[in-house]
Amino acid sequence: MPNTYMLIGSVTVGAGGSASISFTSIPSTYTDLLVKVSGRNSGTSSQLLITVNSSTTDYSGKRLFNNVGTSAASTNTNTANLNPSGGVGSAFTADTFGNTEIYIPNYTSNEYKTFSIDGTPENNAVENYNTIVAGLWSNTAAITSIGLVAAGGNFVQHSTAYLYGIKNS
Repeated sequence: MPNTYMLIGSVTVGAGGSASISFTSIPSTYTDLLVKVSGRNSGTSSQLLITVNSSTTDYSGKRLFNNVGTSAASTNTNTANLNPSGGVGSAFTADTFGNTEIYIPNYTSNEYKTFSIDGTPENNAVENYNTIVAGLWSNTAAITSIGLVAAGGNFVQHSTAYLYGIKNS
């Protein structure tokens, strides 16, 4: 990682899995945040649900996705969280994990918070959704916590998440 990226926290899911992954008490000493996730879901969904400050309101965005071998499509997201693909569900190739990056600039500003999310599951079969999300949390509060949930199941053992603070050089 570049020397402007500082590891704030990391989570590795242990035996038995976990319903969620959380980063709390995020310090306000950086300009931007970056979350990197390598995850697998015990359910069939490949979606990763993201919330900030435990909020279930004020999210919106545009999700561009494709299923390998098909045309790209887009949907609006106005849900209780931001939801890119990027986890891997139990219907996907065994022992594979999806990858997601969540970039949040200016997370301490008193402006609405934007998100850039890039997620892709690993699946050696026909279904494999790749997703890019441009998201917005219409709230002016500084982000102090980030929660991740594997839709429809739990994160399985060896799923990991890392939170980085990015400072100006």
